[in-house]
Amino acid sequence: MASYRIGIDIGGTFTDFTVVDDERGTVVIDKTLTTPRAPEEGVIAGLDRLERQLPGLLASATEVIHATTLVTNVILERKGARTGLITTEGFRDVLEMAREVRYDLFDMFIRLPEPIVPRSLRHAVSERVLADGGVQKPLDEGQVRAAAKQLQAEGVTAVAIAFLHAYRNPVHELRAAQILREEMPGVMISLSHEVHPEPKEYERTSTAVVDAYVKSVVEGYLDRLSAQLAQRGYARRLLIMLSNGGTATVDTAKRVPVQIVESGPAAGVEAAAFFAKLSGLDRILAFDMGGTTAKLCVVSNGRASRTREFEVDRVHRFKAGSGLPVAVSVYDLLEIGSGGGSIARVNALGLLQVGPDSAGSEPGPVSYGRGGTEPTVTDADLALGYLDPAYFLGGEMTLDLEAARAAIAERIGRPAQLDLTRAASGIHEIVNETMASAARMYVAEKALAPSELTLFAFGGAGPIHAVSLARKLGCPRVVVPPFSGVMSSLGLLAAPIAFERSRAVRRLVGALDLQTIERDFVAIEQDARSQLPEPSQAIIERTVDLRYAGQDYSLEIDAGDSCLGDDVRGLWQRRFVAAYHEFYGKIDDDSPIELASIRVLARQLAPAPRIEPEVPAHPATAKRWRPVHYAQAGGFIDTAVYERDHLQPGQVVEGPAIIEERVSTTVIGPGDQLEVDRSGCLVITLAASGAVATRAAGQARAT
Repeated sequence: MASYRIGIDIGGTFTDFTVVDDERGTVVIDKTLTTPRAPEEGVIAGLDRLERQLPGLLASATEVIHATTLVTNVILERKGARTGLITTEGFRDVLEMAREVRYDLFDMFIRLPEPIVPRSLRHAVSERVLADGGVQKPLDEGQVRAAAKQLQAEGVTAVAIAFLHAYRNPVHELRAAQILREEMPGVMISLSHEVHPEPKEYERTSTAVVDAYVKSVVEGYLDRLSAQLAQRGYARRLLIMLSNGGTATVDTAKRVPVQIVESGPAAGVEAAAFFAKLSGLDRILAFDMGGTTAKLCVVSNGRASRTREFEVDRVHRFKAGSGLPVAVSVYDLLEIGSGGGSIARVNALGLLQVGPDSAGSEPGPVSYGRGGTEPTVTDADLALGYLDPAYFLGGEMTLDLEAARAAIAERIGRPAQLDLTRAASGIHEIVNETMASAARMYVAEKALAPSELTLFAFGGAGPIHAVSLARKLGCPRVVVPPFSGVMSSLGLLAAPIAFERSRAVRRLVGALDLQTIERDFVAIEQDARSQLPEPSQAIIERTVDLRYAGQDYSLEIDAGDSCLGDDVRGLWQRRFVAAYHEFYGKIDDDSPIELASIRVLARQLAPAPRIEPEVPAHPATAKRWRPVHYAQAGGFIDTAVYERDHLQPGQVVEGPAIIEERVSTTVIGPGDQLEVDRSGCLVITLAASGAVATRAAGQARAT
């Protein structure tokens, strides 16, 4: 009897599927084009296709885990509910005042993000809770009722409530919510102290507003998807990937939908950490390049750092401060507008530009034959020989090589006065350099050097660009895991079920009442446990956010298992000083250390995917040869093409070479060497630059 677990990841261009049979150790993967207008249609179409390949799939599945870009898309397209805001008197304009910081000091025509809730739908009511939780002014319930009636008359169906210092004492938010439910039956309500129970009024209010705005859309989508899965025989729970790398039940995701805003990228990080452990790699730079974006994340000892500084709907997509803050725990990764679908054009200055806008899946790259007219990175990769037009998606989708060439020649070559090869090569090199420039800064901010990291490449386009990117960065090797083109959907099956809760404290560490802190920890632990399907099996991780008194930003420090042991204050302070020195390169002996908040992560471990691929009886030989362009050679080299499934563990392949699989293609440069490790990963050791150039030039002349 098969025991299937299914991972489903909706990306900007493709929806990816991974099915693992934990009894047999087999893996089945698939890809379908994403259906942006109704994401569940692409999901169901892919599952129906898998059902034909694996009869009884959903009926015998023990788990379906899903990652989606739905929340982000709803915000970007402004297709959420008509939302109102009720806040403290005097704070009606907090969404526009924001941090009172210009994200670009020298832009005379700076554009700021448009608030989700217009001013006419924001109501300020009389109430005031102090920073210590004391009530200075009672809630004016009459004003709340009047605001509710006005919002209902305006057609509002979702309301965010964000009162000053509600994270310390939520009594007024809770009462206001009761009144809204009485006056506006069926209204969706988000309370700031539930969504983000921490200081910083703008961030907390913005997060509550985003949560309310998307709540009805997420609930409707998850209900429809759950119903369609049930109709097809799936009788178990549907789990949703959270932005912090954990998974949660549908009920939890519907209660706080803002938690799934970055679920797709988190799944990729989980997959990278899983395979890094299998390959014995302590420190990697995970590189996920799909159809729309490229993501990079440092993973050390199987863990990636997290941040709570995240923005959506940026006016300038890759400029911090130009978007709406969402204070949720997300992996600290770098996102770049560089994907297979990134559009190339010649700008007003006559310079070649690639991205950040993408052709997505509708219409997609020119070579997809779906109506696209602007050349993309995928079209350039096809023209350079990296992709086989007859073997895209294992031959299920044929790419139009001539259309790609014509678009590149017309849109890039003619205005830039470049021949076809130089135009296509320019697109490829620019997107690689764009990623390399961003990656250098990102790695430096982590106090690391690229030479210390292995580039771990996945995503549909990642393995094509990985070797060139690693060479530009100075990474000594590249690892391409099995099923690289659908890694995020596989990562869903490796992620634990997890939920995080926090509570603001704001006390000097030396003056802490540790018994009170222990009681607070126990309270939020119980809350976090209650979100898990099996609370008794939870693994609890406690952390504290510490900072020097007077600072605004804190560092997250391991708090241990209890606050009642010996020298807890000293232990926390020593750990903070060490972390501060590592992060900033100095310490401040003159300032006391403050506890900003306490935090709990409750995890329920998922079974590790059991993957036992078949080992070929004989080492693979080249299945064909084709001309492939290499920049260091200055031209095309006749290159051996291998089928990845035919490579044996331990087999060595000398570059240049192309490794094809159904969902991705790996490009190996001249002088580089590939070896297949015991877990099925392709480990590519890069040759020295001088040796590469010399060998490449010789091979190019021979060709």
